Amino acid sequence: MGNIAFQHELRPVLPNVYGTLDYREFREVLEKIDDVLIKSDLEHEVASQALNDFAQRQSNPNEFLRSDRATFHYNQFMFALRCNIARHLTGESYRKFSIRLADSTLLQWFTRINAFGNRKPISKSTLERFEKLFDQEYVAEKIREWLSKFSNGDIAISVGLNKSIDFSTVLMDTTCIKANIHFPVDWILLRDASRSLLSAIITIRNQGLKNRIIDPKILMKQMNNLCIEMTNARRKKDSKKIRKATLRKMKKLVNTIKKHACRYRDILSQEFDKTNWTERQAQQVIDRINSILEQLPAAIKQAHDRIIGERQIESADKILSLYDKDVEVIVRGKAGSEVEFGQRLILSEQEDGLIIDWKLFSEKGMSDSDLAEPTINRIEERYGKINSVCADRGFGNIKLDSFLKEKNIYNGVCPKSPNLLKERLKEKQFSKLQTRRSQTEARIGIFSNVFLGKPLRSRITEYKRHTINWCVLTHNLWVIARKAIADEKAMLKKAA
Repeated sequence: MGNIAFQHELRPVLPNVYGTLDYREFREVLEKIDDVLIKSDLEHEVASQALNDFAQRQSNPNEFLRSDRATFHYNQFMFALRCNIARHLTGESYRKFSIRLADSTLLQWFTRINAFGNRKPISKSTLERFEKLFDQEYVAEKIREWLSKFSNGDIAISVGLNKSIDFSTVLMDTTCIKANIHFPVDWILLRDASRSLLSAIITIRNQGLKNRIIDPKILMKQMNNLCIEMTNARRKKDSKKIRKATLRKMKKLVNTIKKHACRYRDILSQEFDKTNWTERQAQQVIDRINSILEQLPAAIKQAHDRIIGERQIESADKILSLYDKDVEVIVRGKAGSEVEFGQRLILSEQEDGLIIDWKLFSEKGMSDSDLAEPTINRIEERYGKINSVCADRGFGNIKLDSFLKEKNIYNGVCPKSPNLLKERLKEKQFSKLQTRRSQTEARIGIFSNVFLGKPLRSRITEYKRHTINWCVLTHNLWVIARKAIADEKAMLKKAA
């Protein structure tokens, strides 16, 4: 159907605020991001595509697009896009950003919430839906397409940059997106399973479906007491014996909870029409119970092998979380994080700090060197010829060296051999790239800790990718805005 033309709504003028430098800098960045979104046509293209997708789900798409409803939904998609950007820019949770948005004139102006005057505040649940409102693959591709536009000098200058963006130098690094899980992960899994099952039971009982059971809160209290016993056993003389005895009690209790959960699941399945839930809502609770019950035997066996059997378990066979299926053990070998639990994320930036390529992996057992070639191919496909690549020694291997030589790309990857590194540091270009690479380490820290949040709350890989896409877009808008502001100030100073 193509892009649809919509007129931008009028917005109130922002009031003059004097005082804190931090506020004025934040406001300046938001105003520049607003300018970039409009002049680069990014928000219009994303909102138009979302509207087209929504129209296809209507009975008469063409008639819908000509109606006033289309304008309303277009504005809603525009509003959702800006809310996602503003939330990740502030680093707030859904709840805190909902409060801040209702109170901040600046954020209301940026998100266009005040375009109609008084408007119903946005709840945390609505903000969460906004993040998943757009197709994540389309958003990722649109970000890359949007970035590639800035290689055109006219487009770059139109948003305030003094020259086009150069994509010929690529700096790569990987990080671990840490999972929101507990440690240790053996007997704690039994507590997590108990909490989830008892929570589901309480939810079902609140709908009026009841079966014979002691108060679920008492069962949870018993499990918590056993967890305290397990923790305190480490300080006692016969710690192994006490831990084994405590685990046997935990196994017995969790099996009792399992039986109650099975009964309540079956009752809900047969009599959901007696509740206030729809069939879909009832099925969500049933699926939640089934997900835990399916993993519970393996979790019990893992705890038994580790504590009672005193046997080591291979990392590939470990259950690290009942909720995050794609978590793996990643050996980083770094101070303070020798081993991390999570998923591998590769980020590639260009010299100005823009993240031009990213990918979160659900596959396990991959090394950094396995990721370099497909990353380079993706970047060249989107941004054109690469002249040089720089990365740390984790990427270095003979295969990558041959690949870069074949593609006539300067190899700035740090070699693993100390002697070879010493020789290569004599090259001016290599030394310059390795010096610049220290900023890539900082870029990883900024992206992970400021934009993503610590830890990332999502436990489903698809939703993690949604969040990462929005964080990449927000980060790049932030970088372009700050660079454009600095370039404009430099030009004014030069003119003066």
